[in-house]
Amino acid sequence: MPTPDLDALVARATSLSGDRHRTVLGIVGAPGSGKTSLAQRLVSRLDAAGMPAARVPMDGFHLADVALAERGLLQRKGAAETFDAHGYLALLRRVREETDHDVLAPGFERTLEQPIAAVVTVAPPVRIVVTEGNYLLDEAEPWPLVRAELDEVWFVDLDEDRRRARLVGRHVKYGKSRDEAQAWVDAVDEPNAQRVLARRGSADLVIAT
Repeated sequence: MPTPDLDALVARATSLSGDRHRTVLGIVGAPGSGKTSLAQRLVSRLDAAGMPAARVPMDGFHLADVALAERGLLQRKGAAETFDAHGYLALLRRVREETDHDVLAPGFERTLEQPIAAVVTVAPPVRIVVTEGNYLLDEAEPWPLVRAELDEVWFVDLDEDRRRARLVGRHVKYGKSRDEAQAWVDAVDEPNAQRVLARRGSADLVIAT
């Protein structure tokens, strides 16, 4: 299994910053590819290198279960239409433009499987915002506007068998039986994954993990 060269990724992210006050870098990948882990490691290394960074997950813009139920989407949770894409777009614009005060962003609590408001702080000193999610390269509106707010988008690529096994394990960890987890991966996660994978060629960088 290849290991991403974090030193090279830190150097590339830092080079994007240039003279601008704040850079917004996107990390995309299919469900279970490891994009969250990579984003966390990258932010930690950027901070250690003297480049203040913050991670802002797209998952904070999951619609809550009550909103999904109202829309008949509860059994499609994780599909592109189950996110508040316009809210996410507005936040990306805020973190780029509002640099003189804290900008608070939502996160996602996996033990609850729900978004949580205002748990991520993007403070004025932050130079690089790393945001990660499934649909940063999607073609449906308003996702192209999301892409336009990102200086680069990196695609995290993982072997399909390992990615699917990781997804099943995640669902089991958070309460599903193994049969339920496998059924959910087959019916929900995989169609979403194929939609994401179809846009891999649009990324600025593909990172094999």
